[in-house]
Amino acid sequence: MNHDDLRHWSKRAADWAHDYHATLRDRPVRAQTTPGATAAQLPPQAPEAAEPIEDIFADFERIVPDAMTHWQHPRFFAYFNSNAAPASMLAEQLANAMAVQGMLWQTAPAATEIEQVMIGWLRDALGLAGHFTGTIHDSATTATLCAVLTMRERALGWQGLEDGLSGQPPLVIFCSDQTHSSIDKATRLAGIGQRNTIKIRTDDTLALDEDALIHALGLHKSNGKRPIGLILAVGGTSVGASDRVGRCIEIAKAHDLYVHVDAAWAGSAMICPEFRHIWDGIDGADSIVFNPHKWLGAQFDCAVQFLADPAPQVRTLGLRPDYLQTLETSEVTDFNEWTVPLGRRFRALKLWFLMRAYGLEGLRTRIRNHVAWAGELCEAIRALPDFRIVTEPRLSLFSFRYKDDDAATEALLTRINADGRVYLTQTRHKGEFVIRVTVGQFDCTREDVMCVLDVLQELAE
Repeated sequence: MNHDDLRHWSKRAADWAHDYHATLRDRPVRAQTTPGATAAQLPPQAPEAAEPIEDIFADFERIVPDAMTHWQHPRFFAYFNSNAAPASMLAEQLANAMAVQGMLWQTAPAATEIEQVMIGWLRDALGLAGHFTGTIHDSATTATLCAVLTMRERALGWQGLEDGLSGQPPLVIFCSDQTHSSIDKATRLAGIGQRNTIKIRTDDTLALDEDALIHALGLHKSNGKRPIGLILAVGGTSVGASDRVGRCIEIAKAHDLYVHVDAAWAGSAMICPEFRHIWDGIDGADSIVFNPHKWLGAQFDCAVQFLADPAPQVRTLGLRPDYLQTLETSEVTDFNEWTVPLGRRFRALKLWFLMRAYGLEGLRTRIRNHVAWAGELCEAIRALPDFRIVTEPRLSLFSFRYKDDDAATEALLTRINADGRVYLTQTRHKGEFVIRVTVGQFDCTREDVMCVLDVLQELAE
């Protein structure tokens, strides 16, 4: 296959993509397949000779789509959506065609500078203070790992990078019991350890209990441990819990803790001023992450980390061997020094296309609709016999239970997802098995959201 072939097949792929999206509502949302079924359709070894692209494309059409869970389906209400607005898809095609590796300014000047400008656009759109700068990662997990590594090195005076953690007192990080598992992964990988990741209980509002935090800080200090950071949740993945950000930051700063805020999902909603009370006090944070690919329509992957001061993170993660020097000038930003990987995709291009193609007001309208429709659906489910709302809507996320019984609720969820018209998922809240509903697919309608009600009424025993 050469570039002339690519021209033809790119047009064919664009036609396929158009038809795919046009027919999504006719497909079951979750993949209707079994483990191993797709692999069984592939030969065990790679071909020795080239094969016609016609055959390859035909096999794609035959094997792949029906064995996929359709994340762009307008009735995908399970996990937080990984959206792909058409403008974002177009930008990704262009970025893929250029295939730049944006590790340095000199290897991708436009990619670097557009990223800097997009961080500014998003900072202002979310109502953050002007001192924040930042960068784009692949996911919130990576951004959180970067923040945890920075906490570690800041506390150790950056000696851990040279000497390791041997001989150091145990380092301790605090977070609420509603934070995402990515925090656990980050502390494990950073050498902090799971036992030194202290989960503080939450109160009836599902916010971190500040008195319990203060007590835990004193307890661990008295036991010879060194508290180094606090990680706060804004819109936790399980049921949308949020901490009282401003008050928690005040406590953290009194104990010289670095503060990272995980707003991976809910951060997108902060483009709407009426929702910003959820993270009151956010301007005191050291690090914030949110994923435009979760709710703004940017194609995965695209996680934005805002930094009050990038210097500690750059000092922690930056390396500049001779072969990565920019000889002409030292006054440039090399974003590889802000994150773990050396290689970087041109992720800023889709943000540029996205915000221009829909405008901030267009994006706000979508988020406001999702929140309103989720609230309407919640009230309709509340009125059904044998159903109980367990957690009230937090933005566009709520949870419910059937017959107040784990087995009955799980069996209902199994029937829902086998039916295929909608896709929901589960969590456990205060020991109970509950079904989550989260509204956020870029092109969903009110009718798509209310389809959940129809399915529940039909499939409930």
